[in-house]
Amino acid sequence: MEDKTLSCYWETVVDIIHDGVMMVDPGGIIVSVNRAFTEMTGYERDELLGCNCSILKCSSCERIYDSTNQHWCLLFRNSTVSMRKCHLTRKDGSLVHAMKNASVLRNEGGVTIGAVETWADVTELMEKESQIAAFRHDLQAEDTFYGMVGMSTIIRRTFDLLVNVAASDAPAFIFGESGTGKELAAKAIHLHSDRKNQPYIQVNCAALNESVLESELFGHVKGAFTGAYQNRQGRFEAAHGGDIFLDEIGELPHSIQVKLLRVLEEKVIERVGDNRPIPVDVRIITATNRNLRELVEKGVFRRDLYYRINVLPIELPPLRKRPEDIPLLAENFFRHLQLKSNKQILGISPEAMRAVVRYPWPGNIRELKSAFTYAFVTCTDGHIDPSHLPPDLLTQATAPSLATIADDEQKKQELLQALTQARGNKSMAAKILGVSRVTVWNRLHRYGLLLRD
Repeated sequence: MEDKTLSCYWETVVDIIHDGVMMVDPGGIIVSVNRAFTEMTGYERDELLGCNCSILKCSSCERIYDSTNQHWCLLFRNSTVSMRKCHLTRKDGSLVHAMKNASVLRNEGGVTIGAVETWADVTELMEKESQIAAFRHDLQAEDTFYGMVGMSTIIRRTFDLLVNVAASDAPAFIFGESGTGKELAAKAIHLHSDRKNQPYIQVNCAALNESVLESELFGHVKGAFTGAYQNRQGRFEAAHGGDIFLDEIGELPHSIQVKLLRVLEEKVIERVGDNRPIPVDVRIITATNRNLRELVEKGVFRRDLYYRINVLPIELPPLRKRPEDIPLLAENFFRHLQLKSNKQILGISPEAMRAVVRYPWPGNIRELKSAFTYAFVTCTDGHIDPSHLPPDLLTQATAPSLATIADDEQKKQELLQALTQARGNKSMAAKILGVSRVTVWNRLHRYGLLLRD
């Protein structure tokens, strides 16, 4: 194919490129752009051709003037620009974050005849990075503890207890309703302890049958049973020096309860099919949502084992006992899902937040997280409204009593008065009301006042 024929196809080729392409003459006048560039900038092709490239207000452009008057732009002196992060201004005034490459064009005689630039739109990526940075900041905020979120008195006491438990090597026993965050609490104990750089092994005692569970926990030797073709290390050996978390401890078979008791008392294990004791240095953390005392009385759970694991008991409160933490948790889940979703959902409406706060949450934090996962699927608007929440949540939400409504109105008016007196300063308003800044934040959410900020 002749060069002349190829040149006829050049415009078509450039127009199918995903990145924006722009060509300018030596004076910076735009002589050619592709379709991606017009979509990126919001300008029509005719609006750009013949204009100076300064119309784009590129943040990376550097104007220079030398004695020869040949180099008005740094690009024409340096010849190339490679992978430079910058932003340009669209026709509507908004910014487009881009990654720019550029090169000067010269003819056969070495004379500069122009330049070509390519622009990759990374606006969405930059926004995601900003959201991730904000989310990381939130994870380190004062209302979180190793992924556990809350500022209520009852949960702060729980966090303090976890800190104290982490400093001990005694067995920790976490109990509470399903969905209250027992796995997070166990991991928090490990991460806050001197064993944080050692292994952390988690086992769900209800997920495996008795024979498999025994081998998983204590390992086995070659030939111990059909299929045991080689020696295998168990979870206790793998956790040596660190922590092992036995979830759903109430489901532990009676025969394995006996072996676990020996581990607690003698700090040794025996592999299945072997009688040689293996010393293990492991701190045991257990958890259950069942009433172990009742299981002991029924003879299902060994009494001596119960007293051995229940040395440092930690009760995780259900969500209905810490309603002031619900807005914090809701916002936390919202931001997390916002990072994972491509939807442009901006926030939670005050009406939706009120419905969320009034619901009793029998499934606790796990149910709350699922509710917002559902909301992100059903929401097609800018904000999550009550209609986007699961139907059960709306039908079972507790209607507020007249006394509650009156109390809410009084607190709302007191908050507005304090904010007015503090000229909008939330920290100062909190001091005026005699509450924490987080309480002020929660009330702003509850009464739908954040939209007025």
